[in-house]
Amino acid sequence: MKIRIADNAGFCFGVKRAVEMTTDQLDKSQDVYIKGDLVHNRHVVEKMDKLGLKHYEDYPDSKKVIIRSHGATPKVKNDIIEKNNDLIDCTCPVLLNIYKKIIKYYNEGYKIIIVGNRSHPEIIALNGYVQDSAIIVESEEEASQIKNQEKLYIISQTTNIYSYYKKISDIIVSNNKDVVVSNTICQATSKRQDSCVELSKRVDAMIVIGGLNSSNTKKLYELASKNCENTFWVESYENLDLNEFIKYNSIGITAGASTPGWIIEEVVNFMENYSKDEFMEQVEGSITKIYPKDIVKGEIIYVTDDEVIVNINYKSDGIVKLDELSTDPNVKPKDLFEEGQEIEVYVIKLDDGEGNVVLSTRRVEGLKNWQKLLKCYEDGENVNVTITKEVKGGLLGTTMGIVAFLPGSQITTYYVKDLKQFIGQEMECRIISADDKKRRLVVSRRVLEEEEQQKKIDEVWDTIEVDKVITGKVARLTDFGAFINLGGVDGLVHVSDISWNRIKHPDEVLTVGDDIDVIVLRKNKEKNRISLGYKQLMKKPFELFLEENAVGDIVKGTVVNLVDFGAFVRLKEGVEGLVHVSQISDEHVEKPSDELNLNDEIEVKILDIDPEEKRIALSIKETKDPEERKLSAPKEEVQRKPAPRRERREPKNEIEGFKNQELDTSIGALLEDFELSDEE
Repeated sequence: MKIRIADNAGFCFGVKRAVEMTTDQLDKSQDVYIKGDLVHNRHVVEKMDKLGLKHYEDYPDSKKVIIRSHGATPKVKNDIIEKNNDLIDCTCPVLLNIYKKIIKYYNEGYKIIIVGNRSHPEIIALNGYVQDSAIIVESEEEASQIKNQEKLYIISQTTNIYSYYKKISDIIVSNNKDVVVSNTICQATSKRQDSCVELSKRVDAMIVIGGLNSSNTKKLYELASKNCENTFWVESYENLDLNEFIKYNSIGITAGASTPGWIIEEVVNFMENYSKDEFMEQVEGSITKIYPKDIVKGEIIYVTDDEVIVNINYKSDGIVKLDELSTDPNVKPKDLFEEGQEIEVYVIKLDDGEGNVVLSTRRVEGLKNWQKLLKCYEDGENVNVTITKEVKGGLLGTTMGIVAFLPGSQITTYYVKDLKQFIGQEMECRIISADDKKRRLVVSRRVLEEEEQQKKIDEVWDTIEVDKVITGKVARLTDFGAFINLGGVDGLVHVSDISWNRIKHPDEVLTVGDDIDVIVLRKNKEKNRISLGYKQLMKKPFELFLEENAVGDIVKGTVVNLVDFGAFVRLKEGVEGLVHVSQISDEHVEKPSDELNLNDEIEVKILDIDPEEKRIALSIKETKDPEERKLSAPKEEVQRKPAPRRERREPKNEIEGFKNQELDTSIGALLEDFELSDEE
């Protein structure tokens, strides 16, 4: 069979751009989120998910959020940004240009009409740019209902067929005035459609590759079906039935704009590896399809160095040649058989041209091995595959003498460019597809690696318990915390759980690569989330302060706040104490800011500690030498005569009573002016 590929097929510029932008973000961070599918292709979506792309229903907080290639409404974008997210806009540039057009005409008073599927994300986004006021037209009947209106601006869904769009717009133009029609069908879509039409006229069958929910792939299928009645829509090579295609001499292949090149390559490779000639050889070699008695018993007449003669009770004896003897190319006939031995043989041909029946013992062995492999497939057991050669899209190998195809995407969990390195290796694989009629196997090594990874993850989860202290390695740091590798799964230490003291960024305390002990605060296996604590394993600042300090000690600190009644000073343990305004100097101080500045490094004396209330009273003036304080104490220049003593009388009210009281400068009174939290 001849295989022809359309001149324009597969990824368009917009889809390729979206995939590359998303892949680039995933290489930088694992906190990348998206709502909906990046593109309408299941295989691309699965690949992105495996790379770490996460899906959300409610908008996340402080993450990277992808806007898919179909675009999003302004409201959606604003909601994402308002939650402190980093918006990565992968909207197709063609759509961005259409947004500008409809906004311009909408502001000029035109009614916007969009021809397309109203539930398609592209249409929903377009409508959002005109306050959801557009008229969505899905059929000729809906178009004919728009009558006697003025100032209409018509655009199309980018994946529409032009002939359909023109028919719809002509109906609207004929029934209304001042109608502007803009052809917004993507040029890449038009080229794919033209190539598809041209190719479908020249082949016996067409294969259209693309997601089953892809609008542009559906249009390609409809166009191909008009010119070629044997048109098939598949998502990948796994959906192909080669028994259907063997009757066609020429097959055309095209693909939607959301279909990556590697899927097209796998389909082509699959067809070429099992072309018509190879398929017919399998049919001729499969006695179950040609002869009523494919396996018979016989008695060995004699054995030579290169063949075995068998009496099968037929009009002619049968011959087993050396190449049909065994799957082991080095074995000799006399190593396996002897005269008079009864064996089972596989009938290849009834006449080899000399009247002999061509038999095979190797194929009997192969049939038994095939049954074993089918059992392995049904039971999910692994098989060993010896890789023999590289082919387009993957590798070929043998297991129990049966050829097996290992697709490139199934070799391992990551992309491998050079496949030749695996030739000659024996790889443990899982059978993921077995066609009994065609004797065809498709195997995977990747599923075993994924199971092993999941097993390790499950084992780690089994060891994780709330309040348990475990050791992990700092994997990466972000503004909001540190991710700790716990041996297969990552946990998060939020920035607020790193230190009892206030920090702006985790790198003030932690370094990537550090091995640290953390405590499990919360866990949710279903959501794969583990909250860890680092500061919880350390003593609180006030506890450290009590251990290292006592009343009467002189310590250093930094002025962190100035208020009317005093100055707050942060000590080295991270706790804060109060220097009351009366304790700043022996001289009268009106305001603390007259004597002190923020961030001043000063010495203070601890006057009192209240462990229960976590309060510390400090003094600056008490740090001075007593003699120095006497010299600096203020002296009265004029000796005043004492005023005559008046009789004490009761205050008229509470206010007057308060004025008559002497200033209480006790430690208890000073400490009433401030209070520290546990964390401070």
